[in-house]
Amino acid sequence: MSTPFRDDTLKVALAQITPVWLDKQGTLEKVKQSIEEAANSGAELIIFGEGLVPGYPWWLSITHASAWDNRIQKEIHAHYAKNAIQIEKGDLRSIQSLAQKHQIAVYLGIIERPQDRGGHSLYCSLVYIDAQGEIRSVHRKLQPTYDERLTWSPGDGHGLQVHSLKSFTLGGLNCWENWMPLARTALYGLGENLHIAVWPGAVRNTELITRSIAQESRSFVISVSSLMRKSDFPADTPHLDVILETCPEVLANGGSCIAGPDGKWILEPVADTEGIVYETLDFNRVLEERQNFDPVGHYSRPDVLQLSVSRERLHSVKYE
Repeated sequence: MSTPFRDDTLKVALAQITPVWLDKQGTLEKVKQSIEEAANSGAELIIFGEGLVPGYPWWLSITHASAWDNRIQKEIHAHYAKNAIQIEKGDLRSIQSLAQKHQIAVYLGIIERPQDRGGHSLYCSLVYIDAQGEIRSVHRKLQPTYDERLTWSPGDGHGLQVHSLKSFTLGGLNCWENWMPLARTALYGLGENLHIAVWPGAVRNTELITRSIAQESRSFVISVSSLMRKSDFPADTPHLDVILETCPEVLANGGSCIAGPDGKWILEPVADTEGIVYETLDFNRVLEERQNFDPVGHYSRPDVLQLSVSRERLHSVKYE
């Protein structure tokens, strides 16, 4: 076998960490510490879990969140919104500066409160920051899952983008979006060969679909999850007594993992461990597996089957 070109290998870092729950600044500090650690270990790409900043809305499933006009639910939601990320106001500038300083690319899951939709509703967004510190895409989750719809808004196709990093083409989706075959296909059609799947944290979510997407796409697939335990809720959380009343001891046990383009494990799901896991990927493995199957290339029939994708950033009001 020939020796791979330097651009054909990529050292990746999977940051499986616990947020400082519903504390934007506290969680951003943990993110920055992880970026520093990963950069010092030679990583070229670091990935964080779904909605890590400021955290997943765990209270929804354990506090009767669908109760109408409920004071407790309103107050928790307001606290959540105040700690959401406002990109337009510079909330991610410190992360961008670190990425530029260390020449490391970042995929970061955030809860976004965007000004272009009025500045009050929340979106589960996946942000890609390149190694020059520029935000290249903000993908708002197309369809919040089940009880998530009580606090998150549905996104649009604007963030269905891919990004070049050395020989690789990266794309990413949030949690159960990864089960949406057309969303995956939209990224395959842009040349994706390293798929990023971010999750709130559970081995049960990542252990099957990570390998399945890899087999379907003949790409590398990296799943990154967070951790969350009952003991991780900060003491100043609004209505903490209500949240803890029926809260399980473990809400998120991790499950970060990597599958290769042949669908086999490179890194099996890591559970119950906080920290950063590293692997080096070889781009040549993609070309090897595309020899017999390429879902949007030689093994496709665009004369029979085609996908139409709208990448318009949707707005409720258009000003002339």
